[in-house]
Amino acid sequence: MQTNTSSSSELFKLNGKPTFGQAFPQAMQHVLAMLVGNITPPMLIASTLSLSASDQIMLTQAAMLIGGITTLLQLFPVLGFGMGLPNVMGVAFAYMPILTIIGAQYGISGIFGSQLVAAFVSIFIGMFIGRIRKFFPPIVSGTVVLSIGLSLYETAITYMGGGSATQSAGTFGSPEFWILAVVTLVVTLACSLFGKGYLKVSGMLIGIVVGYVIALFMGGIVDFSTFNEAGLISVPIPFHFGLEFHADAIIMMILMYVVQAVQTIGDVSSTAMGGFNREATDKELGGAIKGQSICGMIGAIIGGLPTDPYSQNVGLICTTKVVAKRVFLIVGIIMLAAGFCPKFGALMTTIPQPVLGGATVTVFAAITMSGIQLLGEQPMNYRNKLIVGIALAIGVGIDAVPDVLQFCPQLAKNILGSSLMVSFLIVFILNIIVPEDNSPAD
Repeated sequence: MQTNTSSSSELFKLNGKPTFGQAFPQAMQHVLAMLVGNITPPMLIASTLSLSASDQIMLTQAAMLIGGITTLLQLFPVLGFGMGLPNVMGVAFAYMPILTIIGAQYGISGIFGSQLVAAFVSIFIGMFIGRIRKFFPPIVSGTVVLSIGLSLYETAITYMGGGSATQSAGTFGSPEFWILAVVTLVVTLACSLFGKGYLKVSGMLIGIVVGYVIALFMGGIVDFSTFNEAGLISVPIPFHFGLEFHADAIIMMILMYVVQAVQTIGDVSSTAMGGFNREATDKELGGAIKGQSICGMIGAIIGGLPTDPYSQNVGLICTTKVVAKRVFLIVGIIMLAAGFCPKFGALMTTIPQPVLGGATVTVFAAITMSGIQLLGEQPMNYRNKLIVGIALAIGVGIDAVPDVLQFCPQLAKNILGSSLMVSFLIVFILNIIVPEDNSPAD
C-alpha cells in the first residue's frame, strides 16, 4: 500500500514517473476534454468554404496532428520554443471569425498563407513578451475575448438550424434539426452542470454522442459513404491546400495572433498557479507563444489551423493537480495517432451540423463569459466603461451594417469588416491615449 501511494504521488510532480496504469486514465481525461474542441473548428471551416469530403478529412486529420505536435513541443521545449509546462494544445475556436472572413474572400489557401506569415511574426511577440505585456491589460484582452464570443453566435445558430447548405435546399430550420440541436445542448449542459469526474469534463462529447445516435434513428441525416471509402493510415501532404498571400488577410491574422498571445498568457499563468502554486515566468510565457507560433507555421504547411492552450484542460490541471509530463506525453501520442488515421477524420465529418451547433454554443457562451470575467479584473470606472462600450458599439455596429464601409478601399474594408478587428484596434488605442481614471467604480 505504501509503495502504491508513493507511486501515485508521482502524478503530481512535473518530472514524476507514474506507472502507465496510473498515467493513462489521466491522459484519457484530457483527450476527452479536448477532442471535440479540436476537431470542430476545421469541420466548421470546411463546411463554410464548401470543401470536398476528402479535404474535410484532411483538415480534421491535420488538426489532430498539429495539436499533438504543439502539445509535445510545449512539454519538451526545443531551442526556447515551448514552455516546459504541461498543457493540451489544439485548434483554437478564437480564430474562427477571422478564418471565416479570410476564407470567404480568398479561400483555404488564403487562410494558410496568412497563417504562415502571421505565425512567423508571432515568434517575435514571444521574444519580447516581457516588454509588450503591459499594453494588453484585462480591459484590452477582455474586450477582445468578449468580441470573439459575440461574433461566433451567428455560426452556432446557423449550424443549429442545419447549416448553410440547407438554406439553399429550403430545409433550414426544420423541426428535426432543432430537435437534434436542443437535445445535444440539453445533454451537454446537464453533464457539465450536474456531472462529476469523467462525466463533467466530457459533457460536450457526451452531448454529441447522444445527438448523433438520435440522428442515426431519424434516417437520411448521417452519411457514411465517405467513411467507408477512407483509408486506415495516411500522412499529411505538404502544401496540399496551397498558400496565397494577401496584405489584408495577413494583417488580420497578425492582429489575431497578437490577441491570442494575450489569451495564451492567461492560460499559461493559470497552469502555473493551479498546478505549481506560482506565477509563470517570462521565459515560460515567451516559450509558450514561440512554441505555438512555430507550430502555426508547420500547420500552414500540413493543413493544421492555428492552435492555443485549451482552457478546459487548464481547468483539469488546476482541479486534479496532475502535472506529470508522462501523462501529457501520452496525450500527445494519442493525438498524433489519430492524426495519421483517415478513418478517424472521416467519422468526425459524419456528425450532423445541428449536433455540432448544439454542442458548440456552450463553448461560444463560455468564451463570451470569459471576456466579461477578464473585464471584471479591472475597475469598471467611467473611463474603462467608456472605452469598452465604444469599442464594442462600433465593432458590432459595423458588423451589423457592413454597407457603411462601401466607399472604403478594399484593403480597409476587409480589415474593418470584422467586428473583432475593429473592437481590438479601438480598445487598444483608447487604452493608451485616454488618461487613467482613479475614481471608484460605480
